[in-house]
Amino acid sequence: MNFLGVDLGTSSVKVIIMNEEGQVICSVSKDYDVSYPKVGWAEQNPEDWWTATRDGIREIVNNSKVETVSIKGIGFSGQMHGLVLLDKEGEVLRPAILWCDQRTQEECDYLNKEIGQEKISFYTGNMALTGFTAPKLLWVKKHEEEIFHKIAHVLLPKDYIRYKLTGEFATDISDASGMLMLDVKNRKWSKEMLELLQIEEEVLPKVFESWEVTGKLTRDAAKNTGLSEDTVVVGGAGDQAAGAVGCGVVKSGILSASLGTSGVIFASSDKYEVDKENRLHSFCHSNGKWHQMGVMLSAASCLKWWIEDINKNTEEMAFEKLLEEASLSPAGSRGVIFLPYLMGERTPYSDPNAKGVFFGLNITNKREDMTRAVLEGVCFGLRDSLEILKDLKVPIEAVRVSGGGSKSLLWRQILADILGVKVQVINSKEGPAYGAAILAAVGCGRYITVDEACEKLIKVNESVEPIAENVEKYNGYYKIYNSLYRALKDSFKEISELQ
Repeated sequence: MNFLGVDLGTSSVKVIIMNEEGQVICSVSKDYDVSYPKVGWAEQNPEDWWTATRDGIREIVNNSKVETVSIKGIGFSGQMHGLVLLDKEGEVLRPAILWCDQRTQEECDYLNKEIGQEKISFYTGNMALTGFTAPKLLWVKKHEEEIFHKIAHVLLPKDYIRYKLTGEFATDISDASGMLMLDVKNRKWSKEMLELLQIEEEVLPKVFESWEVTGKLTRDAAKNTGLSEDTVVVGGAGDQAAGAVGCGVVKSGILSASLGTSGVIFASSDKYEVDKENRLHSFCHSNGKWHQMGVMLSAASCLKWWIEDINKNTEEMAFEKLLEEASLSPAGSRGVIFLPYLMGERTPYSDPNAKGVFFGLNITNKREDMTRAVLEGVCFGLRDSLEILKDLKVPIEAVRVSGGGSKSLLWRQILADILGVKVQVINSKEGPAYGAAILAAVGCGRYITVDEACEKLIKVNESVEPIAENVEKYNGYYKIYNSLYRALKDSFKEISELQ
């Protein structure tokens, strides 16, 4: 048996084939664009996702030497929170509003302040945030009333691909957790929240556990992809839950840290728990348990911005060159601190007005200091979430790192030093796509549980231990970093109003 893992990311879709021993046979990626119609807005055309996914599956099926009939199941990973709206014919009503879109602050203020954060948290386990799906739906209701009244189906990004493959309107429990419409504790849609939002449950997809089969390929989908109509599609997971499975983070004590477009600290939990201040997300995990997660909106994207947009360097070796240069700067970047709020921030501040900042520059600083400061600033942002987990007495033995930024040994060492905990690299580099394939394998009966699959397939290849001298130094810098947001919060809002 073989299995497909499909990771529908923000900038590209990745498709992998994994065999039943957990080996990745082949991998294909297809890019697509993000549209930024206004400052703080981010949208994509769902048809672009489908075209890229369809072409990616067809390419990997044609180029690999795997027999089509041996591919028994497909698992999904997907960018979370995005609002996909379909009419009664199943046609897209408007571009999808993405997870990083910040236009819904008024809607969040209404939910958190007028309805009440405590009530919202009681219903869903979370407070309203600009990235979540429900505030986006309220925004459409207010600003695009004609479209709102045509809505027949509300989907998440990966679930639009599921619909195109199977004709089924379904989602999984982990991705649904980020919509602010799910009763996370009881793993079902919150009737109280839907009533409050004036949303009929019929427009929402049916909810499945991540490994459960949601349907089989339609005849047209099989023809378009080259797969068999007998190929099953399982629930899949939101990208962070799928990535955690792909890293083997399915029990307490082992955390994951993602250095992707966004940055995430993820902790699995055997029981449902909520941070009273809602600084962390409390979501369902894709192994039948729960997890807590802190999210920063800009992580590796900060480095991409710094190298490509600011330094105007788009050469293939640009990242390696500037990272090598950054290694010449000592821990602390000679006093330069970077605030990584290029798209606003979510954890722990939930502030769409937050801005990126270089602080502490002097005439002796060089580009190497600023590059290293970007790496450190992202890690300081991840530490914000780790400190909350410490406050909640969550056990922390090791952090497994994934995402594009994890390829850099320098960045892994900085992460270990700033978090003060060993950072592990596991045997798979495919992250969420690998987790999605594991979920498909469980759904097809190759493994009994997700935890069993992870135990058998995931191995630690490398550990980076924190350097005591650097840990102490970074503790001092973190205190300064931690104070800067509060000092600049009002200025962030003022400059946003001037734009």
